[in-house]
Amino acid sequence: MEPTSLHVWRTSANLLMNYVRLDAGIPKRLHFTDDYLVERAIADKETGKIKRAKSLVFWVDREEGEDVAKSFSVLSEKLAAHLQPFLKDKEYTKYDFIITKMGDGFYTDFNVQPILKPE
Repeated sequence: MEPTSLHVWRTSANLLMNYVRLDAGIPKRLHFTDDYLVERAIADKETGKIKRAKSLVFWVDREEGEDVAKSFSVLSEKLAAHLQPFLKDKEYTKYDFIITKMGDGFYTDFNVQPILKPE
């Protein structure tokens, strides 16, 4: 069964999230284990109107070299285009990806570096 909601746990020391967030200018190294598509209703930032969008979601088992159990949701068509060639036969499982978000809003772009994991 695919997840339908976000679960957040609080501890006395910090806030733990089960999703990956990209911050502009900060590279993030991720390893994906599975993927699926989700249809979402999102509000357009300019008009406020609701529109339907498909989101590519990956399960993440490693973030910055640490074991995690998170999801990484891709709404950006630019970022999805970088990852698309690795979807066939789940080729992405053989790679770590260093993803850097650049800019914000309409001008957001992404630098994606696939790194083949040693066998």
